Formats: sequence, C-alpha cells, structure tokens
Amino acid sequence: MASTGHRQISGIRALLRDDRFWKVAFQVIVVVGVITAFSYLAGNLNNNMSQKGTQFGFGFLDNPAGFAIGESLVDYRAQDVYLKAIQAGIVNSLRVMIVGIVLATVVGITAGVASFSDNWLMYKISRAYVGLVRNVPLLLQLFFWYLAVFFSLPRPENQIVLPGGGASWAVLNKRGIYLPGPSFTAELWTGLILLVLSLLLIGLLWRSIKTVRRGFSRSNLGSMLSFAVSLVLIPVLVIAEYLLLFNTGRGSGLYFKGAILSLVSSAQGLWLIALVLSVIPLVLLFRWRTKAIVEQGRSGRSQLLAIAAIAVVDLVILLFALGWQPPEILDSGGLTGGLRLSLEYAAIVSGLVFYTGAFIAEIVRAGIQSVSKGQWEAARSLGLTSGLAMRMVVFPQALRVIIPPLNSEFMNLAKNSSLALAVGYPDLYSVANTTFNQTGRPVEVFMIMMATYLVINLLISVNMNQLNSAVQFKER
Repeated sequence: MASTGHRQISGIRALLRDDRFWKVAFQVIVVVGVITAFSYLAGNLNNNMSQKGTQFGFGFLDNPAGFAIGESLVDYRAQDVYLKAIQAGIVNSLRVMIVGIVLATVVGITAGVASFSDNWLMYKISRAYVGLVRNVPLLLQLFFWYLAVFFSLPRPENQIVLPGGGASWAVLNKRGIYLPGPSFTAELWTGLILLVLSLLLIGLLWRSIKTVRRGFSRSNLGSMLSFAVSLVLIPVLVIAEYLLLFNTGRGSGLYFKGAILSLVSSAQGLWLIALVLSVIPLVLLFRWRTKAIVEQGRSGRSQLLAIAAIAVVDLVILLFALGWQPPEILDSGGLTGGLRLSLEYAAIVSGLVFYTGAFIAEIVRAGIQSVSKGQWEAARSLGLTSGLAMRMVVFPQALRVIIPPLNSEFMNLAKNSSLALAVGYPDLYSVANTTFNQTGRPVEVFMIMMATYLVINLLISVNMNQLNSAVQFKER
C-alpha cells in the first residue's frame, strides 16, 4: 500500500514538472476564464435590458428607417427599412476602403522608392512628405482636406471646368467633383457586389478543401490560419448570400434577384463579369510564373506575355466597353452624367490615402534597406541601371519584409474609415449611429458594426497571408 501511494505521489510530481501539462492547463484556464467573463457580461446585459423593459433582438431592422442618406450606390429611400440603410452604409464604407487601399499602396510605394532616388528633389520631397504626414493626427488631416482644400472650391456659377476633346472631362465646385464615369444603375452595382461576394465564397471554400487535404502541421501555419479564418467567414458569407437572394419577406430578395438579372442581361453587365472573372487567370498565371522562376529556373517570359495580353484586354474593356460618360453642363447651369464625388467622400479618401501612404512608404523603405548591399552591386555588375536593379532584383526580395506590416496598414485604413463621420460622409458608422439613436438599440447595432469590420479585416488578412506565402523563398 505504501509503495502504491508513493508511486502515485511520484506520478503527480512528474506530471507537475512536465511542460506539456502546464501548456495545456494554462490554455484550459484561459478558455474557462473567457467563457466565465462572457457569461457574466451576457447575464448582466440581459438583466439591464429586462429592467428597461426591452429584449435582445434584431426585429427593429424590419421597421422603416425614416432618415435619408446623402449618397449611396444602393437604391435607398427614407421610407426603406433599417436593414437597407445599414446595407447602404456598408457599401459606402467599402467604397472608401477599396479605393483607399489601392491608392495608398500606389502613393506609399512611390514615396518609399523615391527615398532611394538619385534625384535630390524627389528624395527631399519624399522624406518631407513622410515626416510631415506621419506626425500629424489623422483627424486634423481630414479637417484640412475637407475645410481647406475641397470646401474652398468655387460656387457652381464660378466652377472650375477642365475641357478635353469637346467635352468637360472634370468639373469642380462646392457641390462635388464631377468626372467621367460609367453609366451604371444601382441594380448593376449591386449585382457586381454580389458577384464579387460569391467569388470570395468560392475561393475560401477551395482554399479550405486544399488545406484539409494537405493536412495540418507546423510547416504550414499560414494555411492553418487561413483555414481557421475561413471557418468564420464561410458561414457569414453563406448567410449574407441567403439573406440577399432568398429573404423575400422584406422585398429585398426580389430586389437583389433583379440586380443579378440586370447584371447578366445587359451588355455592360456581361463586360463587367468578364472583367471580374479575368482576375482568376491572372492569379493562376502569376503563380505559374513564380513557380517556373523559383522552382524550375525558367525566365517566365511566356507567362508574362499572357499576363500582359489579359491586362491589355481588361484595359480595353475598362476604357471602351463600360459606357463612360463625361459630365455635361446644362443650359440651366446644372450638371448631368458622369461620376459625382461628393466633397465628403473626396476628403475622407484623400486623408486616408496620404496618411496611410506615409506609413507604407516607411515600410517600403525598410524592406528595401533589408536587402543586402551585395544584391545592388551584383545587379550593377550585370550592367543594370538603378531603376532596373530596383525593379528586377531588389524590390522582389524586399516584398518578403514589406507584406507582413503592409497587412496591418491595410486593416488600419479599413478601421480608420470610421472617421468619415467627422466630415459628414455617410459610412457604416454614421448610419449605425443614426440607427441606434432612433431605435434605442445600441447593443445590437454595435454588434452589427463589430461583425462587419471583423469580416472585412479577416478578408484582408486572409488575402495578405496568401500573398505573403507566394513571395516567400521556397527550398527546392
């Protein structure tokens, strides 16, 4: 009996000295603590709502909103329900995020590369831009762009007109900035968003299937992270597709079905589908070229020519097949046709682009500096100019360092877009703020906002992780 008790005590001591036991125990303690805290907060919330005579739920989304939205790609009216108002806010936020990410990347890479320029003026301008913009709060910059730049534009009777080819290609006044734009209906824009949403869902499903087939190990942590994120995003996207297409109780299902019919039955819609679907062969060709260069030692010239051919076709479609219309000045002094950018939209996009671009410029500069000096010398010894050495030798290697922090900057831009409320742009936060002030449902409304921003940032993270995996060195 004594020996049995001694063995049990020895086994307990050995277990307590085992690092694996403490790793598992610590995780169990953390999970139990999180569940306990969440249960306490949920119970406290339920008690407070019961005392006020309200119940948790999203039924208020069926009620008429009763407020107008200044600008929206969604066909929204004041008599529509709160659900459609929130949809309009989400689309407005996506307009800012997508355009902001693209332009901030261009500005940041340009400024980062210019900091290595042999041209004294370009170098000084890039360093002054980064030093100035990074050290001024974003909110102050938004006020500067709105009040000092765009709000100081002349009145319509003294508007600035930039003519070109017998038409007014740009008109600037206090009512907005008018540029040539495609003549898309609201249904066509909505159908395009549904198409992109469906492609994202298919892509996530495909990546998840490949990850499950490959198996999980420490060597493919990026794929494991993408799979974990997909487990969250796939149900969200499926529910979104169902609500948009089949939830006819609110009439929204019929509207979004009509948007799909508008997309597939018009010439503009078919060209848009071709333009969006061309992204798939571009991605496949890019990965094929990378594999040919890294693993097979080939030049990848044939794949590059195919990529260039598809890009040229896309450019032709973009310029000539989408029905671009310049703004037309009427006899009454008004404007019709073209694409109108409100001063609020221009201010929030400009502020986010130049603010985020300054941080991206520093990331690009650090990535280029991480490449050893020997790579520069080797490129120059082959007769390459500084520009070719940067484009063909140094910058591709710097991407391994640039992309991970670039992911954080893209997500910061998406979250900073909520500051659009400061300049009066009706984004998701602005619409949600009006919604919970009218309905008295702050918890439900803030849950919708948090879930929306979470899904958007997870999508950014998944795509950037895939891009990061594609540019990493692979051993043969």
